[in-house]
Amino acid sequence: MVVDQSAQSGMVVALQANYLEVELDQVSELIPSRLLCTRRMRLSHRGKAVYVGDRVRVEAIDVSHARAVVSHVEPRVSFLTRPPVANATTVVVALAVDQPAFDPDQASRFLLTAERTSLVVQLVLTKTDLLEPEKLERLRVRLQAWGYPPLLVSTGSGLGLSELKQSLAGSSLSVLCGPSGVGKSSLLNALIPELDLRIGAVSGRLQRGRHTTRHVELHRLEGEARVADTPGFNRPDLPNDPRNLEVLFPELRAQLESHPCRFRDCLHRDEPGCGVTRDWERYPIYRRAVEDLLGVSRPSRGG
Repeated sequence: MVVDQSAQSGMVVALQANYLEVELDQVSELIPSRLLCTRRMRLSHRGKAVYVGDRVRVEAIDVSHARAVVSHVEPRVSFLTRPPVANATTVVVALAVDQPAFDPDQASRFLLTAERTSLVVQLVLTKTDLLEPEKLERLRVRLQAWGYPPLLVSTGSGLGLSELKQSLAGSSLSVLCGPSGVGKSSLLNALIPELDLRIGAVSGRLQRGRHTTRHVELHRLEGEARVADTPGFNRPDLPNDPRNLEVLFPELRAQLESHPCRFRDCLHRDEPGCGVTRDWERYPIYRRAVEDLLGVSRPSRGG
């Protein structure tokens, strides 16, 4: 066993049970670039959790077995709770145009979750080769009205892949999220071919993808840019405060910036004197979300 006592800095790129995989900043012929690490006892005693994306210092490097101990965690610039990722700079929401079919309510929930982070949000539409050009253009214009100029991509035809790679390369840590089955693993395989990630099929009856990604892992794209592959899930929770919901809808945010509502505590639900218009597509989604959070019951559609 050869032990290097000098401390090294790096980033946690994956978690394995009680172990951390750390990729070192400095490449050396003597020390492996990726180490399997445990936490220093004092970090455990303080309840200091360590997550993917954390910048850390490692010591007691066992060169022959590629192992080390994490002794220090640097302060985070951001932290996402679902999925848990530290120091992310961009959230990339991937949504399929078909197989599974585009669902405005589900799409809005993912976008609301992304907006809550206060990070840059990039919308990517996948499987664009499955939709007729006219329908695809209508969907693009529709999402543009939501406040999200979507990037159209296809791993089948190669459309938009170079633009996506260029966009991701401009962010130090992008988190790729979206429903199961939209093709996140296929995208990463196309962008980083050596990954060879497992790809799952979409259920024909439910139009839901199988969860092929089981945990968060960072992959180096080019230079210092990394992208986080995350497990898919199909229905994120709504934010828990209806008073802050307005800032999570770009089209509503734009209205309020140009014509502020005169009532500070207004929830923009047809209150008398409210200046917010209702002629935008996602207004029913916004209002339903507010009422769900307030526990307001709505009349049933039945007789």
